[in-house]
Amino acid sequence: MPPKRRPPAPPVGQEKKARQSKLAKENNISADEEAEIKEAYHLFSISHEDFEDEKDGVIPIQDVRRALIALGVPPNDQDETNEIIDTVDPMSTGVVTYASFVTVCALKLHSRSEDSISHEIDTAYRLFTGGGEGPITMAHLRRIARELKEDVSEDVMKDMILEANGGGGVNRGVRMQDFEGVMRRAGVFK
Repeated sequence: MPPKRRPPAPPVGQEKKARQSKLAKENNISADEEAEIKEAYHLFSISHEDFEDEKDGVIPIQDVRRALIALGVPPNDQDETNEIIDTVDPMSTGVVTYASFVTVCALKLHSRSEDSISHEIDTAYRLFTGGGEGPITMAHLRRIARELKEDVSEDVMKDMILEANGGGGVNRGVRMQDFEGVMRRAGVFK
């Protein structure tokens, strides 16, 4: 029998797309979303003698809220926190497994309302404009670069503005709807 043919390697410079795990497919999340969840989980995961089969470790119940905050999907109040804990630890073991945590995080990610996403976009926009109404200008980008101690050339900043505003000119700046479009295209908000 001839050997199986492998698909061609991706072109140079094109990154390989991460594949969804079985757990990600079951919870209808992307591989990137699962990677973010795993990163937040591992900030708080520990080894536990009663759960040696859990290769990703477990999270103590008291750290579940902090892990959700680290992921950017904090519980709305103490009642929701208690409900989440009851869901992920029904046997009151005091710890949460990775699979249970992924399920809850997937539900939180899917339940983000359009209002909360709009609020997050508005907050991010105001970080660029220094709390003002906008638009984002070259002066704003210079300030951000300086605060982040990044060496960004004027040409790169001009290109950023032109890319964001669809070529509307550097002096026009980046309006809120332009900024939202960039954020959504980048996959920050879906």
